[in-house]
Amino acid sequence: MSNLPSHRVQESTAFYNTGVDYAGPFQVTWSRRRGVRSQKAYLCLFVCLATKALHLELASDLSTATFLSALKRFVARRGTVKNIYSDQGTNFIGAANALNELYDLLSSQIFVDAYTRELLEHRIQFHFNPPAAPHFGGIWEANVRAVKTHLYRTIGAQILTYEELNTVFVGIECILNSRPLCQLSSEPGDPLVLTPAHFLMQSPTNHLPVVDQDVSVRLGDRYKFIQQLLSDFWKRWSNEYLSSLQERSKWLKDSSSKLEVGMLVLVKSENTPVLSWPLARVLELYPGADGVARVALIKTSGGVCKRPAVKLCPLPNQ
Repeated sequence: MSNLPSHRVQESTAFYNTGVDYAGPFQVTWSRRRGVRSQKAYLCLFVCLATKALHLELASDLSTATFLSALKRFVARRGTVKNIYSDQGTNFIGAANALNELYDLLSSQIFVDAYTRELLEHRIQFHFNPPAAPHFGGIWEANVRAVKTHLYRTIGAQILTYEELNTVFVGIECILNSRPLCQLSSEPGDPLVLTPAHFLMQSPTNHLPVVDQDVSVRLGDRYKFIQQLLSDFWKRWSNEYLSSLQERSKWLKDSSSKLEVGMLVLVKSENTPVLSWPLARVLELYPGADGVARVALIKTSGGVCKRPAVKLCPLPNQ
């Protein structure tokens, strides 16, 4: 494997170097009243190239003006952005040209006050990947693929309102930013792992609990439906994410040495609650006749137990 680009490893604030892409279209409606026609909407996805944190924005179309509005909302909530990397979509190129015209206009003024100087100092630079080269944006293309694939499977033929789809996008953003990156502690019962959310709000992600469909709660059916969509997305995406960690470990090292004593692992289990990542420490390995360990003794927050190796997933940095 070759070295990562400098913007992927340099010390910076979250989203200082950002990748951006679109997914969609998704069918939405502005109201549930009769006679209101549905229309297309899109997902604008920003991904931090250093921390892998994500920010999702709902866009009504693919125009340059709509992208600039999404970019303005993104910067207002996430802070300074210096470099934006994307493919050569016409909306991105138009946005880059519009920003360049704005900066040229400001710099040509005779009286440049402190506010204008500050804006110029924080000039956002656009970097476009070569045409027909999606692998140049692999870090954000992979996230777009994961969101788009599971979102389509989760929503199906349902047409959501603009507000409902925006709620789903923000919930998915919360889920994606909860994924573990590396360990912080040696005790399974403690907050052990660093997640993208820690770089955004210095704490793990959290949201309102998902309402059990079997519990009698006086909430609107649509609210419970949206919560169920997020729960379904979590089940699909988390299972794929854990499987990808196992595939990555096979690719980076010999399969017989995937697990090691003392390693912190994620435990695959059925019906894991949303935003819950069961963690365990490997205490002992039990190799078979061929020398490959297919069973491990692990310590979780609930005690010590044995689990098959196929249910244990190394963290991304291991």
